[in-house]
Amino acid sequence: MKRVAGKKPDQDNGESGVRLGRLDEFIGFRLRRIQNQLSRDFAAATAERNLRSGLFSSLAIVAANPGISQNELSRAVGLDKSITVQIVDDLEGRDLARRERSPTDRRRHALFATESGQAYLDELFDTLAKTEDAVLHQLTKAELALLRELLDRMYEAYDEQGITL
Repeated sequence: MKRVAGKKPDQDNGESGVRLGRLDEFIGFRLRRIQNQLSRDFAAATAERNLRSGLFSSLAIVAANPGISQNELSRAVGLDKSITVQIVDDLEGRDLARRERSPTDRRRHALFATESGQAYLDELFDTLAKTEDAVLHQLTKAELALLRELLDRMYEAYDEQGITL
């Protein structure tokens, strides 16, 4: 719903005719609504790649953190450990990442992006940038920086409170 000057967010804006009601008070609804749309747009733009949910973000985290363990990856992406194992299997099967035994802890696997994984990420990030630009151009650079800061602060509150993600 687009905000109209002089109207409360709960009021009908004349475009959709839908009021948010009590949902207007909750940031989670607003975050989820935009996340759903961005995810749909990205999925449509990458449909021919047959991307499994969580694969892109997992590969990006692995590439940014060479040697990361599967447990660390699971926590960073916010996925169940069993799902993370399936994603890592998929990444390996596509030659986008590889597992190596940790030299310091033989029970642990260290994950690394392959060269083809890095190239794949470059393509996906280009697509993601185009997808997000469709809406992010509404914000100034300063507003976008503030939004990132606020969202990161909200996310970090989970760690401070001991909430498991």
